[in-house]
Amino acid sequence: QVQVEESGGGLVQTGGSLTLSCAASGRTISSYTRGWFRQAPGKEREFVAAIIWSGSTYYADSVKGRFTISRDGAKNMVYLQMNSLKPEDTAVYYCAAASVGAIIRAKNEYRYWGQGTQVTVSS
Repeated sequence: QVQVEESGGGLVQTGGSLTLSCAASGRTISSYTRGWFRQAPGKEREFVAAIIWSGSTYYADSVKGRFTISRDGAKNMVYLQMNSLKPEDTAVYYCAAASVGAIIRAKNEYRYWGQGTQVTVSS
């Protein structure tokens, strides 16, 4: 059984920074692919970033250069550092985990999801 939980959302002004955290539990979670997705009102849930056990990362073009995904393998934690935030980054951010060892971007390939945390960027 794998459980995933996000934290760290909030309200920030344009140009500000915020760090999201994702805790996960499970016997083999350290080998899972971990991803961040977001969903704005009226829009589809979209891929933001992913990281695998080796530390390799992948980002959506819309956040490349502004967001950084990282992991602490010992604690089974994943983080999303978000800098230079824009109003269009406003969304509910979800952490997800998949029992594969490769970078994946399709949301239907992630089996385990958190409840989401709201990020609001004011203009």
